[in-house]
Amino acid sequence: MTTTAPTSGTLSAPRGTSTKGAPPQMLSHLAYVTPDAEATVDFYTRVMGMEFVLAVMDDKVPSTGEDFPYFHIFFRLGDGSTIAFFEAPGLPARPKPTHPAYDVFDHLALQVDTPAEVEAWAEKLKGMGIDVLGPVDHKIIYSVYFHDPVNDLRLEITTPLRPDWNDQGPAAQAALADWSEAKRRAAQSGDDPTEELLATIRSRAKHVADAQAEADADGTPI
Repeated sequence: MTTTAPTSGTLSAPRGTSTKGAPPQMLSHLAYVTPDAEATVDFYTRVMGMEFVLAVMDDKVPSTGEDFPYFHIFFRLGDGSTIAFFEAPGLPARPKPTHPAYDVFDHLALQVDTPAEVEAWAEKLKGMGIDVLGPVDHKIIYSVYFHDPVNDLRLEITTPLRPDWNDQGPAAQAALADWSEAKRRAAQSGDDPTEELLATIRSRAKHVADAQAEADADGTPI
């Protein structure tokens, strides 16, 4: 299989600015390495209900030209985006994470329409012998968590609880500023950054709670 790569120069922009043009319109695919393509196909079709839509095999990597064979498989979600996996012979086992946070934070979240569907997924998965954590009410989304047993990939089935859950740009920028400032203070003082960040988290949580209490007293939504 051959591909042609673009030869245009590298785009660059100062941190905090954006290049011109529209953002990408959707997720095409997110790819992982798998030790077993056949077992992965079984899990994502039989358990997750996805359609197995594409398979590619080649004797070298088209983008880099590296000489190792691979098998590349794709599963389609309802919006047309896909999840993909590569199997390549002779790969060593993936190293174990150096901290439990990597196993918790690295995950793939898949959206359904309602909390009832999230709960139905939980019951289905439990009925198939899969351990499920949740449901967890995050106030903005409602989720259950489990693992792809073939690839040890943490998966989430979730649904929004607020229509604007992913449209909070100004608040996100303010949170980033607080987080970054706490890291700078710790670096300048030589203090433990974890303690500085915990203080910032607790301060922000108190501010949100106070604002919510005030809104509740006034009878206005926050």
